[in-house]
Amino acid sequence: MSDGDVIDRMMAGWRDRLPGLDPSPLAVVGRVIVLAQHLERSVGEALKPHELSLGEFDILATLRREAGAGGLTPTQLRRNVMLSSGGMTARLDRLERAGLLARHQDPADRRGVVVELTARGRKLIDAATATRFAEAAGSMPKLTAAETKTLAGLLRKWLCEVAG
Repeated sequence: MSDGDVIDRMMAGWRDRLPGLDPSPLAVVGRVIVLAQHLERSVGEALKPHELSLGEFDILATLRREAGAGGLTPTQLRRNVMLSSGGMTARLDRLERAGLLARHQDPADRRGVVVELTARGRKLIDAATATRFAEAAGSMPKLTAAETKTLAGLLRKWLCEVAG
């Protein structure tokens, strides 16, 4: 039998040092954290040729996926990508300087702005999305369709419980 993974070894260490505490929740939570770190690095590497960070990709992808003809407000964008207003502004500034999006006065609120993809931004996000989907597929373990469906359902249940 193998020695397991890093989480198995960590849990065994805690059982030895603090036998009165149950480290079993780390079997799932610890693995999710380690996998998230791995996946974030993998996505970052995949997006490098497109000169996008994951946060920038999320903004452009949200605009491509969610925006109608009138674009989205920064608040609508922030709700979809879960960034602070300062983080959103900095990313929007960089993407606008790169010619990937444009900000215009909101016709419904003259004090507000709407954000839209430029033609260049649409072309880039379409290419980057194909790369991102291929990276995601390549990051998946060899699971059956049923296992994948079960895992997705369990993760959805967990995410809905913690994120509403």
